[in-house]
Amino acid sequence: MKKFLLGTLGLLAMSGPATAADLPARTYQALPPVIADWTGFYIGGNGGWGSSRNCLNFVSGAGAAIADGCISKSGGLIGGQLGYRWQMGQGVFGFEAQGDWANLNSSHVSILNPVNTTGTKLNGLGLFTGQFGYAGIATLLYMKVGAAVTSNSVFINSTLGGVSLASANSTHWGPSLGVGFDYGFSPNWTAGIEYNRLFMGDSNNSFSAVNPIVAGALIRITQDVDMVTVRVNYRFGWGGAAVPRY
Repeated sequence: MKKFLLGTLGLLAMSGPATAADLPARTYQALPPVIADWTGFYIGGNGGWGSSRNCLNFVSGAGAAIADGCISKSGGLIGGQLGYRWQMGQGVFGFEAQGDWANLNSSHVSILNPVNTTGTKLNGLGLFTGQFGYAGIATLLYMKVGAAVTSNSVFINSTLGGVSLASANSTHWGPSLGVGFDYGFSPNWTAGIEYNRLFMGDSNNSFSAVNPIVAGALIRITQDVDMVTVRVNYRFGWGGAAVPRY
């Protein structure tokens, strides 16, 4: 009996490793990374820095333009945006409207008549743009192109004492071009940074009073704006975790 038990245990010991070796090896297939779905409406706020460069020319009744120099001013911006995006594969397309308050005020002593000071102020701006971009894992790199509008005021003061002599309000329209990066840090929230260049072109404006520098002349403002903003958006309908897109 003892010989039978010992023989049986020996056979089991010898067959165990062979049986395990005969089993097929386990295979593991890695899934592709999960990509957040950017489709949906969103609304958010932004704040940052802007710079407005304005070149001034006085335009006489005969159409002759007399240059009075360029002035630049940098300062803060704050505002909001809303838009809609839709995603096809890793491509993302959309449109957006943005508005920002600004207080970019600059002035210099007139080249034509130093007893007067000319100045401009950028009060606010708006962007109406289309977007196209590339989605990664919870990230979006995009470009935007469209139209921009700025609200401005221009003034002439006395150099001594700063007495207001004439002023005008102007609205500029022009093309805009930008680039941005967004990161989805939660199911419904994204944060990012964006740069935009506004090409506002020329705008002729008449003063509220007699032009003290060139009598009867309009003032032509050529304007360009640069802006860098940090943005936070809330995206509606994201609903829970990022939607897997393989």
